Amino acid sequence: MEDSRTNEELLALYQETGSAEIKRELTLRYLYIVKSIAVQMRDVYLGFTQVEDIINEGVIVLMKALDKYDAGKNAKFETYVSRRIHGMIIDIARKQDWVPRTVRKSFKEIQDKAAEMYSRTGTMSSVEEIAKELDMPVDKLQDVMGKINLSSVLSLDMVMEETQEKQKVSGLLSLDFAGQPEEKYLENEFRQVLKDGINSLKEKEKLVVSLYYVEELNMKEIASVMEVSEPRISQIHANAIRKLKEYLQKEMHIETKGKENAHV
Repeated sequence: MEDSRTNEELLALYQETGSAEIKRELTLRYLYIVKSIAVQMRDVYLGFTQVEDIINEGVIVLMKALDKYDAGKNAKFETYVSRRIHGMIIDIARKQDWVPRTVRKSFKEIQDKAAEMYSRTGTMSSVEEIAKELDMPVDKLQDVMGKINLSSVLSLDMVMEETQEKQKVSGLLSLDFAGQPEEKYLENEFRQVLKDGINSLKEKEKLVVSLYYVEELNMKEIASVMEVSEPRISQIHANAIRKLKEYLQKEMHIETKGKENAHV
């Protein structure tokens, strides 16, 4: 018979009783979060592991989260466990240089070709035109730029995760704090440092960051708005992320662990 109790009710009951049966039920109910994040972030890890392996690791994270979650101190459980699964994948990626050298080499070729075509014609070329000049399928060119962009974002994510760990703040920009003065202070401090970091960027870099993260435009749309090529937008984006990462490391006194993943 299907349990009619809500997830929140079952979670509260599990915290009271520690029932293995309730834990199994909650794991099944929240499994969709694990699967969703595993699929969303598959480009990060498919070069060295499989979706099924990430889901298995995610289930372990989920079960541990059920034991550690404190409704009085943390955000909603869905937010809490999502961050931990996301962090688990980042941690795995941190140990890998998951963007192959061939992809970095292709991206450099794309950038060079776009610059050459601009100097020759005086106009920004489309992705299709650049792909034709390189004798490269359009979908491959877009895949290369997508991997480089994701690498840049992931690289910044790693620094943010380390900032959270060092500052003992259980989240980043969208957390529900329980009102503890220390946590609120640290959250505000991090927001201010991030804001200052963005303000230290060049105007084009600030605009790309704003259009990508706030307006949620994709690279093609940003290229159209700024009237430059997609490879140029990818380059500006990568430079902006690198500078933000360095700024956060310096201001928050973070020492990065493992390999750097975004040398663009």
